Amino acid sequence: MATERTQIYHERQRLQFCLLHSLNNLFQQQDAFTRASLNEIAGKLVLDDPNKVIWTPLSMLFKPHHNAATGNYDINVLIAALEGKGKSVIWHDRRNGASLINLGSSDDTLMGIVLNVWVRKFGGLWKGRHWVTLKNVGGVWYNLDSDLVAPEPFTDTEEVREFIDCIIDQGGEVLLVMNNKQ
Repeated sequence: MATERTQIYHERQRLQFCLLHSLNNLFQQQDAFTRASLNEIAGKLVLDDPNKVIWTPLSMLFKPHHNAATGNYDINVLIAALEGKGKSVIWHDRRNGASLINLGSSDDTLMGIVLNVWVRKFGGLWKGRHWVTLKNVGGVWYNLDSDLVAPEPFTDTEEVREFIDCIIDQGGEVLLVMNNKQ
């Protein structure tokens, strides 16, 4: 179990860098990823794309895999970033609900869960997507959403499953981040 001395790393939201914050919260480390490293990954994805995007004046700001000014990285950047750190991503089949996710595994294969959820901001005028990390730290699952003031612990794995099922019901996506075993 987590104790009062367990340190939980939690980055707060800035602009639309929620993927950056989610990844650093997942790895429990400041600068596990940086804006520059994610921009580099996004740029490499463009170079590797067989269907190259045609350049326009807006291409300086609106890149294929992110917004150069505010962040807002897409799923391709998430997967490439995690694979670069030896992790794999499994897209959870939303038809199954959270009951099939092994949250209590003792073999440490599940590193954490990244959610992509719908959010409304600015009094409901803006609707967009937001990246959120759930992670087990010291035997306790935490919601490490960068929009939260502080990490929020779940009471047990059943509460985590209920939370994930709620996210699925609202149209969110669930991505399981796995430690690759050698």
